[in-house]
Amino acid sequence: MRQAGRSLPEYREIRKQHGLFEVCRRPELCAEVTLQPVRAHGVDAAVMFADIMLPVLGMGIDVELVENVGPVVEAPVRSMADVEGLSVPEPEESVPFILEAVRLVREALAPERAVIGFAGGPFTVAGYLIEGKPTREFKLTKACMYGRPEVWHALMEKLAATFALYLNGCVRAGADVIQLFDSWVGALSLDDYREFVAPYSAQVLAAVDVPTIHFGTGTAHLMEELAEAGGDVIGVDWRIPIDRAWELVGAERGVQGNLDPALLLGPWDRVEAAALRILELAGGRPGHVFNLGHGVLPETDPGDLRRLVELVHESTPVAA
Repeated sequence: MRQAGRSLPEYREIRKQHGLFEVCRRPELCAEVTLQPVRAHGVDAAVMFADIMLPVLGMGIDVELVENVGPVVEAPVRSMADVEGLSVPEPEESVPFILEAVRLVREALAPERAVIGFAGGPFTVAGYLIEGKPTREFKLTKACMYGRPEVWHALMEKLAATFALYLNGCVRAGADVIQLFDSWVGALSLDDYREFVAPYSAQVLAAVDVPTIHFGTGTAHLMEELAEAGGDVIGVDWRIPIDRAWELVGAERGVQGNLDPALLLGPWDRVEAAALRILELAGGRPGHVFNLGHGVLPETDPGDLRRLVELVHESTPVAA
């Protein structure tokens, strides 16, 4: 589960003393935070503790993570000159601390537990770079796509190249699986996704030689296109039944997700019913990865997360 540790008391104690980027820059601390939810919840894989903006730090972009806001870019990227000033860094030079953290996590885990490295999707990261801060409307981003397509495509080429290098660095360090988090790509229409994003996501996903997960939210209208762009497993949020999503992406691919994270803020009986319904719709088919449809909310009771993991393991003995 993504961000599974941020509701844990031990994680909050660490964050009282260290900012997110500081945790990432200290491999031992980063590894500890990554391993906390594995120990606490008994999940089957560890999602590396990182941020989707980490790979762009070596490109020459100044990013600050503002509490309760998100990534803030001091000098947004909006012109061809801005894009031309960006480099495509080697991860061993730009983020060696993350690669060392991956190595530490891989060494600490039993072989049957996977280490999942990830990068942000091209659209989501480009949106932060152009807007300069988080948004749900992406007005400046879309204005660039439509009005200055040469700038957009030049930026996407550099982001795709950077993410491909970064993810391959994670694989060399020990990541068993790679996930591409294009969290806000659902803001695009079908035609815009095909023209402005899909080729670059495909470039990143094709660049790594390990199993891949392709994730977005609000993407019920993009299921087939996400699968076509790549990913051995396609992430599914809660806005479409998982069996319908599987029909759209094709039986040859796996699916993961589908449980609304906000359900875990309610009574346990609703969580249990929703989880069992997802398992019922998945039908025990190979390739189903039970997961939330997005990240764990900070207010979530860690005890309920543990109960959820136990419920899924008890209900799917082959995956236990």
